Amino acid sequence: MSSRTSPISRPITIRRAVARDAKRLTRLVRGSGAYEGKYAAAVAGYRVGPDYIEAHRAFVAVEAGEQGGRILGFYSLVLVPPELDLLFVADEAQGRGIGRLLVAHMRSEARAAGLDRVKVVSHRPAEGFYHRVGAVRTGTALASPPAVPWDRPEFEFRIPSE
Repeated sequence: MSSRTSPISRPITIRRAVARDAKRLTRLVRGSGAYEGKYAAAVAGYRVGPDYIEAHRAFVAVEAGEQGGRILGFYSLVLVPPELDLLFVADEAQGRGIGRLLVAHMRSEARAAGLDRVKVVSHRPAEGFYHRVGAVRTGTALASPPAVPWDRPEFEFRIPSE
């Protein structure tokens, strides 16, 4: 578990997601401002279930506080094949370094698991973010209608061994 302090709020901790987080994570995905308008169909019926959380390395960024803290964002690392499957930061928490903190944590988890690369298929509006956190563009994931009727940038995080 790692902990950092945001300059404008309470301490932020990253912990392993648990089954009881599933509904909050689903709400975070479905409520993401990055998926409004033409992108809404991609997450309309999306569900992060307890089974998904238990099957993958899912972690949440939590702001300390009452009732176990508020979830500010989360990610899911799939080991085989290595992929950052989900990465979401709550709209109201964006710009506070939560995404960068989650990516750093993901890199550490990937390294601990012996991975040297982690693929990510990005949502178009997140392309700039992935560039800023060190991912390298490797190609394009072609559209897969009806769920995702647009091409998406594909990136790779290179995980150096330490």
